[in-house]
Amino acid sequence: MEKLEAAMARARELRKEALERPRAPGENAARKTTGQADWLMTLPEITISKALALKNRLSAVTGGKEGAPYDMLRSRTTRMMKDKGWTRLAITSPGATCGKTTVALNLALSLSRQKDFKVMLIDLDLRRPSLHRVLGASSRKSMHEVLEGKAAFTEASYRIGDNLIVGLNVSASKRPAELLQSEATRDALNEIERNWRPDLMLFDMSPILASDDNVGFLPNVDCALLIAAAESTTLANIDICEKELAQLTNVLGVVLNKCRYEDDSVGYNYGTYG
Repeated sequence: MEKLEAAMARARELRKEALERPRAPGENAARKTTGQADWLMTLPEITISKALALKNRLSAVTGGKEGAPYDMLRSRTTRMMKDKGWTRLAITSPGATCGKTTVALNLALSLSRQKDFKVMLIDLDLRRPSLHRVLGASSRKSMHEVLEGKAAFTEASYRIGDNLIVGLNVSASKRPAELLQSEATRDALNEIERNWRPDLMLFDMSPILASDDNVGFLPNVDCALLIAAAESTTLANIDICEKELAQLTNVLGVVLNKCRYEDDSVGYNYGTYG
């Protein structure tokens, strides 16, 4: 545990140094004449319609009763991360079909409703990317090409509203594990963070038990959320994944997804008080 904490602290120091590194002459020249908000507006926009939100269970778009679970997750996540000074969160699951991408996007949308909070969600499930399908979007390039230095971040990203950026993949990577574990990926993400200055970066990762993609990458983040599916994910798999995550980064918690039953035991109605 002490070695992990030391490695995480060193990684944060490297990121801090990257953020503070002076820009090269001419780098991001457009930002010299525009503010942060104007620079964000240069990205193409994705508008989430009511039909798309309903189809893909994006209940956090507008909030309300259906989005309340994600708002609670938002509040707990930001409180815990702020207390620790953490800014990078990986979201993963034991296996496929747990709904990690849906949870990641809803969490990002909930965070973005706080208008003074800049959020970035990057699809790093490089084997079976799905964030672009959930959003009904198709970027010109993919995030794995950005990490390889073959494309600019602006070619693989969109904005949703005026404070949420999403980095997408339109294809799978041919060598996902090697790419995610490379120094090139670390440097590329540091550069993205330095240029765009998000308050929080979310990463939609591949399932833990499906591959070794997460092993070399997770030291690049501060913490991770594990998404489990009710009536599908076994307790044994949750236990295995928690232990593996704990060896690679800080475990923020486990989210139980796809639960079909409401818990009315707290006796609280979401509606207004009369």
